[in-house]
Amino acid sequence: MKIPKRKALLKTTLIICSALVFVALWINYDMVRFAKPYIKNADDASLMEADCILVLGARVLKNGYPSHILEDRIITGIDLYRAGISPALLMSGDHGTKAYDEVKAMKQYAVARTVPADCVFMDHAGFSTYDSCYRARDIFCAKKVVIVTQRYHLYRAVYIARCLGLDAYGVASDRRFIYGKNSRHLREFFARIKAVGAVFIKVRPRYLGEPIPIQTSPGSVTDG
Repeated sequence: MKIPKRKALLKTTLIICSALVFVALWINYDMVRFAKPYIKNADDASLMEADCILVLGARVLKNGYPSHILEDRIITGIDLYRAGISPALLMSGDHGTKAYDEVKAMKQYAVARTVPADCVFMDHAGFSTYDSCYRARDIFCAKKVVIVTQRYHLYRAVYIARCLGLDAYGVASDRRFIYGKNSRHLREFFARIKAVGAVFIKVRPRYLGEPIPIQTSPGSVTDG
């Protein structure tokens, strides 16, 4: 009698695992399908008159210089700013400690390339893609945003932003080959599943605060 019970348990386990795999694959497929129409080329007219160009943070090197992934995002954001897509760049990233500051490196890079300092805003509490989009809406009072990151990440970012009620579009910042593609895509696979959960239960960011309307405020108010 023990053998049939073991077979039944194994069968049940396989069914559950198969169902979970199917759900995970469907979530990834459906998120890409949903976001794809909103990912545009830099010269697309639908991007114009955005409240801000939301540049998502990534690793900063020990010398304070942006990693290649982050540098490509910043350069793409600057190009969009110069093309007149929006008068404001919103640099959103991790500034969780004094020793590590993604957004300062991002702003310094843009200002060094002649973007006026008051046109560059810093979101010091953009600890995740979800937090960055949520705070763009609730802290910086944006309604229409153009999100800049690599394409594999852009589907999730646009999905989150639109689920939060933003009129969000995306421009991919894939400007060069960067090693580690497989590991990044694997992490993104699971991050998409987590994003669906966050949107569903309406998670609040780690930090909020007083509104800083990006349409009427100077970028210097975020320099502290």
